[in-house]
Amino acid sequence: MNDFTLTILMILAAYTAGSISSAILVCKIRRLPDPRTQGSGNPGATNVLRIGGVSSAALVLFFDMLKGALPSYIGYKMGLDAASLGFIAVSACLGHIFPMFFGFKGGKGVATAFGAMAPIGDDLSVTLMISWVILVIVTRYSSVAAMATAVLAPVYTWYFDERFVLPVAMLSTLILIRHKDNIERLRVGEESKVSRKKKPPLTNE
Repeated sequence: MNDFTLTILMILAAYTAGSISSAILVCKIRRLPDPRTQGSGNPGATNVLRIGGVSSAALVLFFDMLKGALPSYIGYKMGLDAASLGFIAVSACLGHIFPMFFGFKGGKGVATAFGAMAPIGDDLSVTLMISWVILVIVTRYSSVAAMATAVLAPVYTWYFDERFVLPVAMLSTLILIRHKDNIERLRVGEESKVSRKKKPPLTNE
């Protein structure tokens, strides 16, 4: 099997994996409200934090990152070039953004994108995580932290392993495009800040 065929197969597999919405499934399992109808309406870890608390959000974050990391890592182990890895990683994010299993209405793909960058190395992963946490603490806006970290990601990658600047830049561009509505809300002062609510008690209703 040649590299082109492998890349196409991995793109399809990545999109399929990305289409599995961790936020919706975790909320269903934990009997929480559908994240598409509560809070920001975004099925992602930040919104699950608002409606379900830290443990639920942590599960969503882990699985959203995993579905980006696995296809990228497998593609890397197969020896595919940087451009192919970029398309595979973007496909996982597009699956998250437009999930075929959930009416093609998904999240912003930030955790999946950062997960796809993780196999590049622990040093990059830790740097991205620290940057995001610091920016959230300073700004209290998850969207600002995500966009700023996305802008920094290609710079970090160039420093740690310049071979992967192209795929990381592709992912960063996708993140910025997906946050155009957040940019407008920030402009008019309507963007929601990060907050956490306690998980509502379970009922038999």
